[in-house]
Amino acid sequence: MVVFYTCEDPTHFYIPQIPTLNRWKPISDITKTISDTAYKAYERKLFKEIKSKRKIPTHIAVIMDGNRRFARQLGLEEGMGHIKGKDKLEDMLGWCLELGIKILTVYAFSTENIKRDSEQVEKLMELFEDNFRKAAEDDRVHKHKVRIKAIGALDILPPEVRDAIEYAEEKTKDYSEYHFNIAVAYGGREELLQAIRKVARDVKDGVIGVEDIDQRAVADRLYTSDLPDPDLILRTSGEERVSNFLIWQLAYSELYFTDVYWPGFRKIDFLRAIRSYQKRQRRWGE
Repeated sequence: MVVFYTCEDPTHFYIPQIPTLNRWKPISDITKTISDTAYKAYERKLFKEIKSKRKIPTHIAVIMDGNRRFARQLGLEEGMGHIKGKDKLEDMLGWCLELGIKILTVYAFSTENIKRDSEQVEKLMELFEDNFRKAAEDDRVHKHKVRIKAIGALDILPPEVRDAIEYAEEKTKDYSEYHFNIAVAYGGREELLQAIRKVARDVKDGVIGVEDIDQRAVADRLYTSDLPDPDLILRTSGEERVSNFLIWQLAYSELYFTDVYWPGFRKIDFLRAIRSYQKRQRRWGE
C-alpha cells in the first residue's frame, strides 16, 4: 500500500505502510517511535550519570539566543520564535528544579534590544507582562519556593510590565529555596556603572571611605548582590560571546556554547552542558 502526504515537510511523500497488529502504520511513524524511545533512554542515562556526581552547579545563567532565527528557519513569523522560546524557558526551570540547581538567571531582553522595531518590542513587552503574571501563579514556583526577581533598568519598561514584575516579586518575596532571575532591559556595563555611582555616593556621604572600596564593595551593589556568581554560563544559537551579560559576575564562570537555537534546546542538550561542566576542573584563577 502507498500513501501520499500533502504537508509542508517535503520528506513526507509516497511513504509505504506496513501492517501492525490492528492497523496499517507509516514507516515514518515507526521510525519516529524508535527514535523517541532511544532519545528517552539516552536522556535517562545522562540524567542518572549526572545525578551520581556531587558536582551539580548552584547557579546557571543562560543567554537564550536564536528565537528569531529559529522561526525563520521553520518559515514562521518571528514572534512565534519568542513564544516558543517562552515555552522552552518553562522547560528549563523544570529541569533545574529536577536537578536541584538552586539559581537560574536568564538573559531575556537587553538594553540594546530596545532599539529594535517598535512593533516587535511592543509584542515582546506584552509577552513579558503575561509571563511574569503566569510565573507568579505557577504551581511549581510555590511548591519549590522559587523567588522570582527581575534585574535590569526596569524604569525604562512600560508601566504594565513593571506592574507584572512587582506582582511576581511580591508573590514570591518570602521564598529562598530557589531563585529565578530574569534579566530584562539589562546591560552588564550599565549595571557596573550603577554600582560605581552607588559607591561614589556612599563615599561622598561618608558611609564608606576610599580605602574601603574593594571587590566586595562593588559586588554588594550589583543586581545580584545577594547571590553567588554563576558557576556555568550557557549560550545557545552558535554565537560564542557573552554580549554584555553579567560581565562582573562571570569572571570565573565556566562557559558552554551550543549551536542549537533556544526554542529547539532539548533536555538532552541541557544535560550535556551539565555533564561538560562536571568534567571540568575549576581553578578560580590559580
